Amino acid sequence: MTAATHPPPTADTDPADPTVLRLAGGWTLDHARLIGSVLREAPDSVDAIDASAVDRLDSVGVLQLLRFAERRQLDYGRFRFRDDHRTLVAAIEDVHDDRPKRKREYGFAAALARLGYAVQDNTREVVALVSFLGETLVKLGRCVLEPRRFRLTSTVHHMEQVGLDAVPLVALLSFLVGAVIAFLGAQILADFGATIFVVELVSVAFLREFGVLLTAILLAGRTASAFTAQIGAMVSREEVDAIRTLGLDPIDLLVIPRVVALLVMLPLLTFIAVVAGLLGGLSVGAFSLDIPPPAYLARMQEQMELRHFLIGMSKAPLFALVIGLIGCLEGLQVQGTAQSVGERTTSSVVQTISLVIVFDAMAAIWFMYMDW
Repeated sequence: MTAATHPPPTADTDPADPTVLRLAGGWTLDHARLIGSVLREAPDSVDAIDASAVDRLDSVGVLQLLRFAERRQLDYGRFRFRDDHRTLVAAIEDVHDDRPKRKREYGFAAALARLGYAVQDNTREVVALVSFLGETLVKLGRCVLEPRRFRLTSTVHHMEQVGLDAVPLVALLSFLVGAVIAFLGAQILADFGATIFVVELVSVAFLREFGVLLTAILLAGRTASAFTAQIGAMVSREEVDAIRTLGLDPIDLLVIPRVVALLVMLPLLTFIAVVAGLLGGLSVGAFSLDIPPPAYLARMQEQMELRHFLIGMSKAPLFALVIGLIGCLEGLQVQGTAQSVGERTTSSVVQTISLVIVFDAMAAIWFMYMDW
């Protein structure tokens, strides 16, 4: 039978059951416009389709039926097709949503809509982070009451990855930043004949701010991304589902060891960063500013107060908690694809660095107003 002789598509309700729409004729590309008209005229009472009497069916007819079902919110399970049509219908049903994305719209309304979506997404992320913090603290307290739940071997392993392996990088970058601060301070203070105040500049900067901030930013890029990638890969391979199937808690196994490792190691790395930064300033003072090391150390001992060091170290546990929680949460939110792992890893780095800087700025302002 040629295309011209195919009977046109028809759709009538079943006299025995008005909720069933019975199709007949040829539902092919040749009758694409007529198919749309027939489906638009279908009664609102229809909630099932019987296509077993259709003579000829192609991908256009299947797509029209699937989109009609979506508009009417019909259940695909109530569709009946001929046996020789089922393979085609199943293949089209799997890919009918894979249409090209619409071009990005521009203008004030579109920009306002994107802003609203971004605010909604960020609000959802904040709520999820706060909820995850509460869940982690509750289960950490449970580990204190039930020590057998605590994974000591896993915690020590992550302490090595988070802390020991990061020592060379943290020390080198802190030393260089300390030297740069000393150079810049010396150039400005030399105009006032106060080069000796470079000692106070470098010491206060690293004891209060740069030591803990540099360490937290480095671990945000190095450790948070690693946590997200590790847990995200486990989610993709369904290992997290297997953990739950075994009756174990992913928070106990995956999150708490990583968070505890960060809480222990970030203050230690901060101390190393502070020492390295002070050594950087000392080196510049000795080799470029004609300040002998004994004089440099003596002035630093005379002018510096213990409170500067304590203020800097007090922020380390907060930054460790932020880095660990965001890294693990983003990993658990992976959807199971390689693209999702990459997106969540990027998101974890951006969120941790941003929150670390925001919290550091808020703490600096608060300590300033408290005159500490």
